[in-house]
Amino acid sequence: MKKLFFLLIIATTLAFTSDKPAYLIFDNTGKIISYEDMVNKLKTADIVFYGESHNNPIAHWLELEITKNLYADKKENLVLGAEMFEADNQLIMNEYLSGKIKYKSFSDEMRLWPNYPTDYKPLLDFANTNKLPFIATNIPRRYAAIVAKKGFEGLNDLSPEAKKYIAPLPINYDENVDCYKDMLNMKGLPAHMSANFPKAQAVKDATMAYFILKNWKPGKLFLHYNGSYHSDRHQGIVWHLMAQNPKLKVLTITTVSQEDISTISDETKNLADFIVVVPEDMTTTY
Repeated sequence: MKKLFFLLIIATTLAFTSDKPAYLIFDNTGKIISYEDMVNKLKTADIVFYGESHNNPIAHWLELEITKNLYADKKENLVLGAEMFEADNQLIMNEYLSGKIKYKSFSDEMRLWPNYPTDYKPLLDFANTNKLPFIATNIPRRYAAIVAKKGFEGLNDLSPEAKKYIAPLPINYDENVDCYKDMLNMKGLPAHMSANFPKAQAVKDATMAYFILKNWKPGKLFLHYNGSYHSDRHQGIVWHLMAQNPKLKVLTITTVSQEDISTISDETKNLADFIVVVPEDMTTTY
């Protein structure tokens, strides 16, 4: 039996090196798991974060595939949302998904990311076809820019109407949370930006958490697409979510690029519940 097991290991290794897989999935113990195993675990969550590398085609393809598989199980109990759409455009989003406006009006007014047609339109098309809600969770970029310049205090002068598109003030902020502390210690930032740079990130995270919670209720599964830094190490958006509702079951996915995708470091294991590892020479979408 030992000899047979050894031969199986050799065969698996040879297949791996010759097949050149486009990605492998690891759990947070460093064990390689199947896509099916990951999806089955994701189905048990209240909220799932897909932390993408914005220009990685494998991440975007897997986002769509996971959406399809979760929809097959959850149907109308699946809610989608994304960093890539800003909260003040929710009305435009709803009007488009309900058929009230045409695609041209939608695309002209939504402040879409440059890679929207290739990377995010398939997700919105899926929501449109299956009548799923799609939540624009991010703070309007003009308000994040205010925080980057003036700190949280700059938000106090906004109108009540403007504040509807931001997490309730004051923003919950802890500069000792690693994801913010790392930004605080970044070198090369202009002096006037050093203290406010992580605050601009935090107001995005807090606002995304706010609109996720506002559109989730028990029995639903909220699938959120965002850059990996917003959910890695269960920080960022996840930190803000858990501060408000620690009973939530949150599962995270991250995307990393490596020369050798057959194993991951201890540091990488700690990034998320599931780590999608792609070759570092993978072509990009921009």
